[in-house]
Amino acid sequence: MQQLVFATNNAHKLEEVAAKIAGEIELLSLNDIGCHDDIEETGTTFSENASIKSHYIYHKYHLNCFGDDSGLEIDALNGEPGVYSARYAGEHGNHAANMDKVLEKLKGVTNRSARFRTVISLIWDGEEHFFDGTVEGTIRNERSGSGGFGYDPIFEPVGYDITFADMSMEEKNAISHRGRAVEKLAEFLASF
Repeated sequence: MQQLVFATNNAHKLEEVAAKIAGEIELLSLNDIGCHDDIEETGTTFSENASIKSHYIYHKYHLNCFGDDSGLEIDALNGEPGVYSARYAGEHGNHAANMDKVLEKLKGVTNRSARFRTVISLIWDGEEHFFDGTVEGTIRNERSGSGGFGYDPIFEPVGYDITFADMSMEEKNAISHRGRAVEKLAEFLASF
């Protein structure tokens, strides 16, 4: 069975991707390969950050791997928080503070259109391939739901009247930005 390293230890991301990639590929986390390095995301785009992660793992461990970067882009905030989504309020991964900052900045703003975007950089046998996915939606005025992570409680995808955090993982995966990017990745991997 082929092994593929996902350059993350984020359990939510691993679950989402593992649900999409099944069969001939064994998905490994950074923890699984003994990598405890803090890979700095110094890029200014999702593509650059995803590529930094995949190149780091490939060059250090010589394993087929992929990295991703994703975030929330809000039109009224000129695409913020973008690549800074995880650390928008300062501390990395403080979801509540990040949502508070978005909601504060959007007070009184009527254009609440936004999108989640994911870019995956796969290095397979030394060659880099990119896959992307987006989901359009709007930012709610307040949180709703207890599932998901990140900005899920304030993001309502187009065509729904619930947030990502109100959905089951299966419902969210079926339409999410990461799900769409991973489907493209899975199609590519199926050709081997």
